[in-house]
Amino acid sequence: MTRILIADDDRTTRLLLSETLRAQKFTVVSVADGAAALKKLKAGKFDLALLDVWMPKMNGLEVLSKLRNVKNRPKIIVMTSDDTPETLLSAIREEAYTYVAKPVDPQALTGLVKETLAKQPGQRTIEVVSATPTWVELVVPCSLEEAERIEAFMAHFKSGLPEDVRRAVGQAFHELLLNAVEWGGKLDPNRKVRISYLRAKKMLMYRIADPGTGFKFADLEHAAISHMPDEPTKHDQIRQDKGLRPGGFGLLLTQATVDELIYNEKQNEVVFVKYLTE
Repeated sequence: MTRILIADDDRTTRLLLSETLRAQKFTVVSVADGAAALKKLKAGKFDLALLDVWMPKMNGLEVLSKLRNVKNRPKIIVMTSDDTPETLLSAIREEAYTYVAKPVDPQALTGLVKETLAKQPGQRTIEVVSATPTWVELVVPCSLEEAERIEAFMAHFKSGLPEDVRRAVGQAFHELLLNAVEWGGKLDPNRKVRISYLRAKKMLMYRIADPGTGFKFADLEHAAISHMPDEPTKHDQIRQDKGLRPGGFGLLLTQATVDELIYNEKQNEVVFVKYLTE
């Protein structure tokens, strides 16, 4: 049986999540503070732990830190209503698998739990270079799984923005990050992509630098931008032949959804800007 630990000082949350996960045939143990969570995790084998950040005796981030060198530690999902970059990136530093915002939607959590359990163990380390509200900088291994993890965390940095801006920025970041990991990094987790996120009063800016040698737009036969408008679907077959993920409209969509899109000379670094209206 899959064993899951829930650590949260709110009794209602513990009961709700425990009942939800037991209904999915998981074995669930719940505790009310970080010290009890650490004791349980060291005493027995768990496949997954759901840790609230702000708990008495020992907070969730401290529990994560204590587990760093524990053999066969479970995958960790952090739960918190504190979505500041400092808190979220502290969870990344301590190698949490992903993050879920509180109050937790039980049905959404069920899907996230199943998805997390299905992932292969042994995620690569994401290096946190800077973690302030105005400047976030990360070094991420070139794998689709790590790209997916970092997208889940960084999606929460756009709180307070209009939905259309959140959607546009998220779409642009998704496409350019996957291009960097897939094309520049060749899906080699030993290679790294450097990501910077800057937030000012009137703009958001992302900079993504991949470890590749760069490219020329004329050579991107796998991208829709190279075939539009004469052969709008030709890139799909080329992508299949190369074993690349479906898609290819990314650069076209990105150009349409952000205000500035700038490449360096080699085109292995890109900056995009979205201006904010007051």
